[in-house]
Amino acid sequence: MDWLDALQDLRSQRVPAVVVTLAVVRGHAPRNGGAKMVVSPDDVFGTVGGGNLEATAIEKAREMLAAGAAEPELLALTLSDKAVTEYGVQCCGGEVTMLLEPMRVTPTIAIFGIGHVGLELSRILARHELDLHLIDSRREMLAPDRVGAPGASGLFADSVARVHITHAPVPEAALTGLPPGAHVLVMTHDHVEDLAVVDQSLRTDGIASIGLIGSSSKWSRFRKKLLELGQTESDLARVTTPIGIPEVPGKQPAAIAVSVAARMLQLIDEAAPVDVSRD
Repeated sequence: MDWLDALQDLRSQRVPAVVVTLAVVRGHAPRNGGAKMVVSPDDVFGTVGGGNLEATAIEKAREMLAAGAAEPELLALTLSDKAVTEYGVQCCGGEVTMLLEPMRVTPTIAIFGIGHVGLELSRILARHELDLHLIDSRREMLAPDRVGAPGASGLFADSVARVHITHAPVPEAALTGLPPGAHVLVMTHDHVEDLAVVDQSLRTDGIASIGLIGSSSKWSRFRKKLLELGQTESDLARVTTPIGIPEVPGKQPAAIAVSVAARMLQLIDEAAPVDVSRD
């Protein structure tokens, strides 16, 4: 498989990878500059020359994957019979510098309910590298004259995020289309819909977090109903309400959106592996 096809395939499967490029070649080497290889936790696609050169690059790439590295690194090797290596000798006589670029899994956030708060929140999150799902049971909330066409016009014409707009008359049904690790935010116009989405989110494998907008009295009513529906106390502990960070007070839609967006970015950062080698 071509390295670019492999990388696209891994990204679609939400598998992290490292792209290894022979950036600089001095003297003789098994491959010319520009050769690429893609390393995932379990596979390797392409080649940068085999032997010690390639084995060392694969080992380093997998260390980066395990650490959740976000920044590229350079790896320089001398291909000499005098170079002490773990993977044998390559005596081509040259020197190579490889660029290792981590390609992390893009986080997913799904907003259920694109009312005043949902729309403001989506505007903020669209400025980040995300898969952003906007879901509403009301077709008019997702109409082109309100949200535009992502990547072409309107609010999300120049978004950094990949914006997916879904009209779902039964909103909780949209949960099945979310990738593993998705963060779910529930803020529909209808408490019955909110309850259904929260309940089904708790029953859906792979949901990373569940946030519910609302007051303490709303959550008190929801707790009772969710327990009646068979959820347990440990299940309910997975639901965060109210959502957002306390440092950003206010009830205006834009203020709530800033608060919630800040908390979501915190959750995404907390979920990333820690590179202990940099502590």
